[in-house]
Amino acid sequence: MIAIVDYGVGNLLSVQKALESLGAQVYLARTPEDLAKAKAVILPGVGAFGRAMENLELRGLVPAIKTSIASGKEFLGICLGMQLLLESSQEAPGTQGLGIIPGTVVRLQGQKVPQIGWNSLKFERPSPLFPGIDPEPYLYFVHSYCVAPEADVVAATTDYQGRFPSALWQDNIHALQFHPEKSGRVGLEILNNFWKLVQKCS
Repeated sequence: MIAIVDYGVGNLLSVQKALESLGAQVYLARTPEDLAKAKAVILPGVGAFGRAMENLELRGLVPAIKTSIASGKEFLGICLGMQLLLESSQEAPGTQGLGIIPGTVVRLQGQKVPQIGWNSLKFERPSPLFPGIDPEPYLYFVHSYCVAPEADVVAATTDYQGRFPSALWQDNIHALQFHPEKSGRVGLEILNNFWKLVQKCS
């Protein structure tokens, strides 16, 4: 079973429906107890970094997420859920992120912010989410900030007024700046690769 973290910020139903269309067993997790029984965890997110961390803290989900990751469960962060994995963000000075990946979140470069629409990936190294995916696939983005990790975890980058990391991978941690659930066939293929990982670990 895959738990989608429900913390009042995010596009939960579209992620849930996309996974269910692939045959995945999915449920919404609102409490630490909900997360504890999951085989894998997805942290989606749309909105502001500070508000998101506040909601996670209020629901007692921060320790539960860290425990899930530390236990080796497959984890997928999507959009804001990717950014929350880092230590801090320029969007919310003084607010601590989950701190799973060292580094910070910075505002996109240039004048045309936010980035809204389709853009391509450049694969920087192999990732378990990308087998069978065509080179330089187009995915759907909506964001004003991007991650700047200090560790060697970048799996793909995207060019938008300069290159930024658009996918991360480290052990059981996977993170995507784009929205696979809104990215048509290619996005479903990426989610299906995640579901295959979960099935292997079950």
